[in-house]
Amino acid sequence: MFDSYERTPDLEAAIIAMANHNETNRGAVFTRPEVVESILDLVGYSIDRELHTMRLLEPSFGAGDFLLAAVRRLLVSYQNSGGATAKAGKDLRDAIQAVEIHVETYDQTFLNLKNVLVQWGMRPRSASYLCKAWLINDDFLLASIKGRFDFVVGNPPYVRQERINSSLLAEYRRRYKTLFDRADLYVPFFERSLDLLSDDGVLGYICANRWLKNRYGGPLREKISSGYWLKYFVGMESFKAFFSDVIAYPAITIIQRSEKIGVTRAVGGEGECISSLAAITKALRSRGSARGVVEEIVLKRDSDEPLLLDDIPRLALLRRIERDFHTIEQAQCKVGIGVATGCDRVYIKPRGELPVESERKLPIVMAKDLIGGEIHWGENELLNPFDESGALVAIDEYPKFKRYLMKHHGLIAARNVARRNELGWFRTIDKVHPELLKTPKILVPDIKGEGVFVIDEGRYYPHHNLYFITSREWDLRALQAVLRSSLTLMTVATYCTRMAGGFLRFQAQYLRRIRVPAWNDVDSTMRERLVSVARSNSQNEIDKVVGQLFGLNSEDAEHVSRVAASIRANKGKVA
Repeated sequence: MFDSYERTPDLEAAIIAMANHNETNRGAVFTRPEVVESILDLVGYSIDRELHTMRLLEPSFGAGDFLLAAVRRLLVSYQNSGGATAKAGKDLRDAIQAVEIHVETYDQTFLNLKNVLVQWGMRPRSASYLCKAWLINDDFLLASIKGRFDFVVGNPPYVRQERINSSLLAEYRRRYKTLFDRADLYVPFFERSLDLLSDDGVLGYICANRWLKNRYGGPLREKISSGYWLKYFVGMESFKAFFSDVIAYPAITIIQRSEKIGVTRAVGGEGECISSLAAITKALRSRGSARGVVEEIVLKRDSDEPLLLDDIPRLALLRRIERDFHTIEQAQCKVGIGVATGCDRVYIKPRGELPVESERKLPIVMAKDLIGGEIHWGENELLNPFDESGALVAIDEYPKFKRYLMKHHGLIAARNVARRNELGWFRTIDKVHPELLKTPKILVPDIKGEGVFVIDEGRYYPHHNLYFITSREWDLRALQAVLRSSLTLMTVATYCTRMAGGFLRFQAQYLRRIRVPAWNDVDSTMRERLVSVARSNSQNEIDKVVGQLFGLNSEDAEHVSRVAASIRANKGKVA
């Protein structure tokens, strides 16, 4: 619940500073009228309803893109229901609430709104009264707003956390659970707006689409799936939705407060133009079939999983695979990461350059050693401070080891891990498990344009820039075939965030999303085919066998191939 409070002087100063920022710093982006009209239609704010009996909120009204359009609809609806200008001040007082933090913008829009009311027929004094009742000059995230709303519409501000005063950011974080990780300011705008909806109330935003997939959007996705229905979605990647350019791709998102989740109807928006938005809006609202234009899916309840609403066939396929198959670790495959030392220039040296006992060094493999699907060992060795049981060695038992450590004592002891472990100051950040050296494993570099999965038969210890997969059940060569497939690439790309240059993160949290059948459920013929195709240079051959393993039909297989091709094509491009 939103709580009232006494604003401290430093907090008040931070709000005033933000209120006087220019458009860029305060995240103001102005919306094209076609987008405004579409959102008003999709939330159901239409002139054939008695809008004066309902309430609409605009949380960041700016130049009035949404506010003025909504008021014009309100006035027509009011007249159609027999309303008179003489009584409008009283009858319409609760119909609109709109908030704007920027003082000059607030003042100018106040005048523009007053002119609209006067031109409609209201007396200037009554128009001013209504504007004062409707408009609030404050920070929406902190303002006192009374009651619930049937509609919330708008374009929340795009402001990154580094642009927000620290005391103000701390207050936002105290109030809003969705302001998680590196979330932009529009995320808590969603949270508060959703909380202010009445029963069956509807929110309509044009906003960056990053929260649908990024890690920071998890709490917001979970909130929406726990008491709301994501009703309509329009991807706007190919639209010119705003009068200025924005870095993030926008999307129209329509969300209704509802205990029951209905069907989500979505349009990807690729290849569309702004002039087609009216037709798309009509197709979304139509009760009839619009196959080929509108896709439909029922989303999970109480879930923070990414939402691929611009590619519902992919989302539906992944949901089916997740329902029917095990996670890779449920199928008795372990995902781990190599050793981090905290000071590689001391702990890792070319072979022959670590002047310590042979028991205290191991051959280590790095990401740069994986070339062309094979290991081309760079002949580096790791200084190993752990014994076979996983305990730190007694330093005095290894004179050469001790002498080397003392020579580099300043560098080693300066690490955080050393300061936290005075007696074990010479340990690596991660414990070294010597048995891993001899364990067959699949090595996976972190940042790549597509997956690289290389088998180590049990000769090397992995560095921190490599993840590894071991299994006591699965044949590693057969598993390698699954991991090299386009289906795996699509899965990882779905859950991870792209780096600059279009590269993917093959981190443990994403590798653990990969699905496979239990090895015991794979028949002998399929096992042989997987092993046979694992080293193939033909992606089509790999995908054909893996597609049959997962029971993909021709349409699904074609879609997976198309998505994976797009991911590979974006490698090297700015994300």
